[in-house]
Amino acid sequence: MVKIITRHSLGTQNVYDIGVEQNHNFVIKNGLVASNCFNKSHSTAYGYVTYQTAYLKANYPLEYMAALLTANSDDTDKVQKYIATCTNMGIQIDPPDINRSGVDFTPLDGKVLFGLSAVRNVGQNAIAAILEARESKGEFKSLSDFCDRVDLGAVNRRTLESLIYCGAFDKIDSNRNQLLHDLPLVYDWAQSRAKDRATGQGNLFDLLGGGFASNTHKNTIQNSFDSAPKAKPVPDLPPQEKLRKEKELLGFYVSDHPLKSIRNSARVLAPVNLSQLGEQKEESTLCAVVMLNNVKKVITKKGDPMAILQIEDLTSQSEAVAFPKTYERISSLLQVDSRLIIWGKVDRRDEQTQFIVEDAEAVETVQMVMVELSVQQAATIEEQHRLRTILQEQSGDKEKAKVPVIGIVQSGTSRHLVRFGRQFWVQDSRSAVLALQNARFSAHTQLLTNNQIIT
Repeated sequence: MVKIITRHSLGTQNVYDIGVEQNHNFVIKNGLVASNCFNKSHSTAYGYVTYQTAYLKANYPLEYMAALLTANSDDTDKVQKYIATCTNMGIQIDPPDINRSGVDFTPLDGKVLFGLSAVRNVGQNAIAAILEARESKGEFKSLSDFCDRVDLGAVNRRTLESLIYCGAFDKIDSNRNQLLHDLPLVYDWAQSRAKDRATGQGNLFDLLGGGFASNTHKNTIQNSFDSAPKAKPVPDLPPQEKLRKEKELLGFYVSDHPLKSIRNSARVLAPVNLSQLGEQKEESTLCAVVMLNNVKKVITKKGDPMAILQIEDLTSQSEAVAFPKTYERISSLLQVDSRLIIWGKVDRRDEQTQFIVEDAEAVETVQMVMVELSVQQAATIEEQHRLRTILQEQSGDKEKAKVPVIGIVQSGTSRHLVRFGRQFWVQDSRSAVLALQNARFSAHTQLLTNNQIIT
């Protein structure tokens, strides 16, 4: 974020924030730009670039974000951050597509399309072979058509497996598991046809080309790849397995995200996301809804086990630490690819921000207490005091109070959510709901995975 600060003769100043990936403070004095660390010509150049970038982002958001993603494609953290920015801007990110993707991220049909270069195990030679075959004879109709037309010397079986797993063939056949089972048969079939063509043999349909072929024969030629062998029908991969392979090959979840289905609930419960972690005060207490990407077990000098965790949410990735006492309590939950809600504090060491985990719970078991209030109840001091008293009684030991409380204020047809502070969270959802209902408050429990909260 760039801050442009204009100072006036009266001593006042205006600060303008522009969303550009430069971290500099510019001061405009008497029409000239200056800064503390470099000369005016340098500052002027940065100021000009700032204006250009802000203009492009405002007027050509699709092209701007595609260029930004391409320029930072080798930085996983930045790409994930920009993908989250695209989501907030209403720009959809599509996974790679063998019939539409180019080399880099591309703006297309109101979306940003992943480039083939973003797929692991797909090298430049393979990309060149795919683009050449597509440009010469049009879109690919099937896996067999693809294998028959591309240079299999450049596109090997591992490359094809990666393209299938990341969803690049989904527009042709969305059953990725079927394509993976077909691949060995189709690949050998295509290699055999390539060898026949190289030796001048070819097959009957290949020899029926040119002016000697009738329209019927031409249609047969175009569909000759339909005769390729196929494996027995199999069900598609489970959604979680699809996402896991996407993450492995692209570095991100693209077609979906395990946390996306609960993002409304998570946003109410944990309003600070991981991309904002560095902005929080040290030692501040937070909770976050995250995916667990990696667990590295470490033994301390005293011989106690602890863990360094790699976590992510919809906006960013970060590192978290579970020290021995915490690790002993939550170790059974620390499984890769699990969805967790974690509580802890912000810690900064060597200019790096970490999340110190103090407790965790599986997302699937997290319950919230929902209290429905009328506008009159919410505005009445006596009612507020009664509600506060009940919640404080139900919270008991603050360290054990892990059940969030959410207020829903109904005003006409609109619903306003109020996230009660951590000091009002309760220990047991059932007893809290019963106490609230006995005091004539409308209350119920709701699982975090139930995403019916209106934000």
